[in-house]
Amino acid sequence: MAHMHRLGFSPLGRNARTRYGEIDLIAFDGRTLVFAEVKTRRVNSQRQGIRPDQQPLLWLRPRQRTRLRRLAAAWLREEKHIRPNAHTIRFDAIGVILDTKDRLISLDHIEGAW
Repeated sequence: MAHMHRLGFSPLGRNARTRYGEIDLIAFDGRTLVFAEVKTRRVNSQRQGIRPDQQPLLWLRPRQRTRLRRLAAAWLREEKHIRPNAHTIRFDAIGVILDTKDRLISLDHIEGAW
């Protein structure tokens, strides 16, 4: 969430529930409404480097794109929250790698991933 705040976005929801499932992150900057899928991996801080198979964004699949779009549509239809007047809706992917003490090692953010 701090990463999106640094980019000028305000949080609208984190682990936002809809009747179809959960959206990891929803943020708005006054123009763009972002629905983000966040993948987190923990790695042993004793090891040197991160193996390619530990990259969290490698685990994103096309079905997650479909799921995120369906969840976003459901969230926008719900009346229990304020829907911002966005010029653009974007679907992002964020990959986070933490060590075993939850310290940030790496953060990858793909804007408009889908």
